Amino acid sequence: MPILILLRHGQSQWNLEDRFTGWVDVDLTAEGEAQARKGGELMKAAGLQVDRAYTSVLTRAIRTLWLALAAAGQAFVPETKDWRLNERHYGGLTGLNKTETAAKHGAEQVRIWRRSYDTPPPPLAPGGEWDFSRDRRYAGVVLPDTESLKTTLERVEPYWADEIVPKLAAGETVLVAAHGNSLRAIVKLLYGLSAEGIMEVEIPTSNPLVIDLDAGLKPLTARYLDADRAQPVPKAP
Repeated sequence: MPILILLRHGQSQWNLEDRFTGWVDVDLTAEGEAQARKGGELMKAAGLQVDRAYTSVLTRAIRTLWLALAAAGQAFVPETKDWRLNERHYGGLTGLNKTETAAKHGAEQVRIWRRSYDTPPPPLAPGGEWDFSRDRRYAGVVLPDTESLKTTLERVEPYWADEIVPKLAAGETVLVAAHGNSLRAIVKLLYGLSAEGIMEVEIPTSNPLVIDLDAGLKPLTARYLDADRAQPVPKAP
């Protein structure tokens, strides 16, 4: 039966600095590297044999995938990178310190930008330091200038349906190493959660979430491999 493994990247330098990262290509810290290896060790201990892996085009997710697969003894697994698995775009908040932003705009407004389902932050002004239109990873792509979780899901959904679902339908074990919000988008699609329901879902860093699926790709069971850092998982639909 198919198995889906969701792995959120380890601590990045901007996680450590408490900054809004989004699409900025920030690398892992030493702690983040250790977290990624731990995730792979947990997969190895669980006897999981990955057939195929997917990740974003951002270094922190790519290196989390590489480190985890190497620690699992499966560095040979074929991988695919795609921008549609990127973290949500934080718009005009990109690069800002979260605490300082709350002091400037108010904690409640920042909470809405961060945690609401369909209210995005202010858009990113073109031509600035974080204008991703000059990045060749996105050549030919119509880029967002900000995203909510809703619009993040809207660009994850066709990639999920067209690229990942067929591999699961063929009975493969698929690993997706990505970001908090792109993984939450997948969870919402898989479980059919409401806008309110997905806001209750948190995915801890580098703790593999293993979801066993039936032949129709409905979740049967779900578990985090590190029980000490587990978060509640949605109920099967």
